[in-house]
Amino acid sequence: MKVQRLAFISSALLCALLLVSCNKSSKPAAENPTGPEVKRYPLKGKVVSLDVKIGEANVDAEAIPGFMDAMVMPYKVKDPGQFAQLAVGDAITADVVVQGDSYWLENVKITKASGAAPPKPAAALHIPAPGEAVPDFQLINQNGKHIFLKQYRGKTLLVTFIYTRCPFPDFCPRVSHEFAEVNSQLEATRDLYGSTHLLSISFDPKHDTPKVLRDYGFACAASKKPTLFKHWEFAVSPASQLPALANFFGLTYIEEGGLITHSLSTAVIGPDGRIFKWYHGNEWQASDLLKDASDSVNRKAGTAHGASERVLG
Repeated sequence: MKVQRLAFISSALLCALLLVSCNKSSKPAAENPTGPEVKRYPLKGKVVSLDVKIGEANVDAEAIPGFMDAMVMPYKVKDPGQFAQLAVGDAITADVVVQGDSYWLENVKITKASGAAPPKPAAALHIPAPGEAVPDFQLINQNGKHIFLKQYRGKTLLVTFIYTRCPFPDFCPRVSHEFAEVNSQLEATRDLYGSTHLLSISFDPKHDTPKVLRDYGFACAASKKPTLFKHWEFAVSPASQLPALANFFGLTYIEEGGLITHSLSTAVIGPDGRIFKWYHGNEWQASDLLKDASDSVNRKAGTAHGASERVLG
């Protein structure tokens, strides 16, 4: 009996020791992260624009050894409090945290404030909404002629905002390149070409004179065809109307040291003079606008067809 009892106790102790051993060996495995390795890189740059809706800052950063060359890139700011302190034009330092395909900023510090007001709360920013009527803003085009947005009623109007001196490759140059592609593709589709119009609007009235805009337009289109401006115009807003124009289209800008730090805004305005689609960044491509233009034109045709059927009926 004693032998059996000792054997039982020995077995129980052995099981307990094995259980403790298993627990000890499995605990570190549970504590170790199973995701991709986290890497950190020091960033130094300047805030180009802020997207308060998603807590993202576009930063013109110096080269980051081991990560990327000098360029403008959008970064999520992990700490909402740090994001709230930023303003367009601020010089900053931060840590770029990279994990797998994700990256964001931490430890953001302002090394030189721009003096601009912090971004307005998202609720205070005007976001062009589908169906919203577009005011009849006045502009001056590449020929020095006064034009009005209302005169394009009946056509789908593609509008984007640029300034000709913009040095950031992912901003105005990229947008103008995509507009050139849109214009080229529309030329190959005669029906759609006649039902659309392109308009690149400058927010730099001090520099972008009609002659400057004309030269810029020829350079963007890589052509000096006199018919270019019949379908794709380049215009500038008078300084007195620029704040209202920018506010309606959700455009932010600030001039500093001869450069303008700004956000991006591209709109598709339907033949009825109302917003059909609006893009707040540079993530759209020519194919997106071509589809929007086609959908807008077809919607107008469908509406007209429905109205005629009601009359005939």
